[in-house]
Amino acid sequence: MIELRDTVFIEAPPEEVWAWLADLPGHYREWHPAHVRCWYEHGNGLQAGAILGVEEELHGRPHRLKLQTTEVVPNRLLRYSSRGLRGTFLLEEANGRTRFTATLGFGAAVPMIGPLADWALGRIFGTRLAAIQAHMHEEGQNLKRLLERRAA
Repeated sequence: MIELRDTVFIEAPPEEVWAWLADLPGHYREWHPAHVRCWYEHGNGLQAGAILGVEEELHGRPHRLKLQTTEVVPNRLLRYSSRGLRGTFLLEEANGRTRFTATLGFGAAVPMIGPLADWALGRIFGTRLAAIQAHMHEEGQNLKRLLERRAA
């Protein structure tokens, strides 16, 4: 499986970061200029089983995804999945700050076949994966800026 990861330190406690994420449809467009729209198709908020619809521009193309929340540990972990995609937001307390780590995994976690599929995906979608990694980094920096501006 191919995994992309980005970490940022935010000058706010995990509870404040979690509260911001809990209203993601309300904050989605301010989070990143490529974000178009976000809504709950099932459930409402950070709960296992909720389905979040998102529209955004990635690598110059529009994308519409349905993300299902698979695991929630309040103020700590949000895990979600979609077809061929798995992601997490991990919030760790770090001396009054939050270490916010976002991960995205693509591909199959299957012995023998998985590494071959990862190699093929990397060769075929290398520039797209780089664009997604850059997008993740920008999201982290924007989240830091938005939450630290609120605290100032």
